[in-house]
Amino acid sequence: MNDAVPSYTANALSVPESGIRRILEIALTLDDIIALAVGEPDLPVAPHVLEAGSAAWLADDTRYTGNGGIPELRAAIAMKLRRDNGVDVGADQVWVTPGATEALYLALGLILAPGDEVLIPDPGYTTFTMAPRMQFAVPVPYRLDPEHAFLPQAADLDALVTPRTRAIILNSPSNPLGVVFPEHVVRELVEFAQRHDLWIVSDEVYEAFTYGLPHVSPASIDPARVLTVQSFSKTYALTGGRVGYLVTPPTPASLLRSFQEALISCVNSPAQRAAVAALEGPQDAVTAAAVHYRENLRAATALLDERGIRYREPDGAFYLWVDLSYATGGDVTSWAERFLLERRVSVAPGSAFGAAGEGWIRVCAAASREDLLEGLRRLPDPA
Repeated sequence: MNDAVPSYTANALSVPESGIRRILEIALTLDDIIALAVGEPDLPVAPHVLEAGSAAWLADDTRYTGNGGIPELRAAIAMKLRRDNGVDVGADQVWVTPGATEALYLALGLILAPGDEVLIPDPGYTTFTMAPRMQFAVPVPYRLDPEHAFLPQAADLDALVTPRTRAIILNSPSNPLGVVFPEHVVRELVEFAQRHDLWIVSDEVYEAFTYGLPHVSPASIDPARVLTVQSFSKTYALTGGRVGYLVTPPTPASLLRSFQEALISCVNSPAQRAAVAALEGPQDAVTAAAVHYRENLRAATALLDERGIRYREPDGAFYLWVDLSYATGGDVTSWAERFLLERRVSVAPGSAFGAAGEGWIRVCAAASREDLLEGLRRLPDPA
C-alpha cells in the first residue's frame, strides 16, 4: 500500500498569504480591539438598498441569472459609466462579479498566459500579487516612492518591460496609499501602455472618495485596451453583499460567459437587486460617507502632525499611509503583530502591500472617530 499523498503544485504554494488577513485572524481571537486594519466602511447601508435586497429574498427571487448579471443592473452600470466616467459602453460590456476580487481575477484570466508578466504597484493591494500567481503568471512590481509623491514614473516603467510583459495594473484612488492620479499622469500611463502594446487593468474601487482631485478613468482615454475593475463594496458599504463588476472592451460574449460559468455561474439575484437600487436610488449616503471619511482623515492627520509622525497626505480612499520606520526595526510585520497583542490596535503592516511598504503601516479611517484617534494615540512616540 502506498501511503504517499499527491502534492500541491509549486505554483499554488507560491501564492503569498495576505498580511492583512493574518492580522485580522489574530485580532478575531482577542477582546477589546480597536480595528483599523481592514478596509471595512463603518457606515450603514442606505435603507432603500437594504429594502430592495430584502424584497428580492421575500419574493423568492433566488433563481439563476445570466452569467453576466441581470439586465437591469448591467444597463444601470453602463449608464453610470457614461454619465460619471466618460466611458461609452454597452450593457454587454459589463460583467457582474462577486466583488472586485473576482473581477480582477477574470480580467487577468482574459489577458495572461502562463509565464506572462504583469506590472503591479508596490506598494499595492495584496491581490495584485496573489491573482497573477494563481494563473501561473508573474507579477513584476513597479516601485512607488515618496520622493515622487508615490506616483508611477514612466521611465521606471519602461525599464521593467520585457517580451513577456502583457499588462499593467493601475489603482487610483490607491489602496493603501490614498493617492489619486492627476489627469496628466493617467494620460502618461495610457501612452506608456500604447507604446508597449500593453493591456491596462484599472482598479477604481475607491472612485467615489476623492478630496480635491477628480477621478479619471483610463478607459475614457483609450477604451480599447482598458479592463476596468469596480465594486459596490466601498461606495455603498456593501462589503458583505459581494457585488462588483468588470468592464471590458468589445469582447465575444461567449468567451466571457464561459469564464463566468466556470468561476461563479452568477452573482446571487437579491444582491444584484440591491445593487440596482444603490445605483438608481438617492446618493445621499455616498455623499455623507465621503464627508465622514474626509473629516476622519483631517482629524487623524492633525493628531499625527501634533505628534510629529510622518504620513502621506491622502487625496482619496479612506486610508492613512503612516511611516513607523523609527519604531519597527526593519520588520513591520512582526511589529504590527506585537502592537496588536500589546496595545490592542490592529493596523495593516506596509510590507503586506509589497517590499516598498517596509516600515510603513496602513490605517483605515473608516472607523468611528473615537476609535481612530485612540488607535493613533497608542502609536509609539517618534525618536
